[in-house]
Amino acid sequence: MAHNIFKGLGIAFITPFTLEGKVDYKSLRRLLDYQLTNGADFLCILATTGEAPCLTKEEKEELTLFIKGVVGGRIPILKYCGGNNTAAVVDEIKTTDWTGIDGILSICPYYNKPSQDGLYQHFKAIAEVSPLPIVLYNVPGRTGINMKAETTVKLAKDFSNIVAIKEASGSLEQVDEIIKNKPDNFDVISGDDALTFSMIASGAAGVISVIGNALPKEFSRMIRLEFNGEYEPARKIHHMFTELYSLLFVDGNPAGCKALLNDMGMIENVLRLPLVPTTITTKQKMAEILKELRI
Repeated sequence: MAHNIFKGLGIAFITPFTLEGKVDYKSLRRLLDYQLTNGADFLCILATTGEAPCLTKEEKEELTLFIKGVVGGRIPILKYCGGNNTAAVVDEIKTTDWTGIDGILSICPYYNKPSQDGLYQHFKAIAEVSPLPIVLYNVPGRTGINMKAETTVKLAKDFSNIVAIKEASGSLEQVDEIIKNKPDNFDVISGDDALTFSMIASGAAGVISVIGNALPKEFSRMIRLEFNGEYEPARKIHHMFTELYSLLFVDGNPAGCKALLNDMGMIENVLRLPLVPTTITTKQKMAEILKELRI
């Protein structure tokens, strides 16, 4: 039976671009080294925050090879593979070389809004062909459909290679329901930075974080303190980031995160359309918060 290895601080890893709009491998190397030395427990690559919808198949393959080479097995890598055409996702899983990848993150089908049975059948088809452990991804704000707790638990019980869910419904009640009824080999992972403190206190195993791209050491410390039962110092770190949580997403993701990293001198502030950089006002507010935090 597979067990979840994606615990602690996971990074919803960005894709840096040059001013000309090409993948910036020099900055990518810098970001990977930064994560590996500042507390990241695993990476989640080529998903929403990585601007995967705006990357070509060739770019995704090159990025995967580069990231695997730099990481060198030091921390697990979770790679995105999902969509709203079940047959196409199944085919992609079958034809992809998964060497050096430790798990697959797969989103609930978006736009076509399937029923709960449709969601179950979609992930059943994926689980039956996947050579790797699967992390489900429930994010109703992006997909237009919420996978209910009972559907998640049924999938977890029926398929031993479905080992976790990235839960971004925003409902702590739903999180509690999953944690209460899940099998032992299955974990809940926070998909929302602002709710991570509360979710870990409720029994979540970690987070796939956007803010962790810029502030992995601080966010990792909060998580480790909670794991050790030290909730008061963890809460203080959580409250340090309260305003940043909202600013990061006010102009879309990963616009806020890239603006932060740009202020830190790590990357160019470049996104691919239809995404655009965060507003000057938002960027200035985040820069002021960073200065106050002395980061």
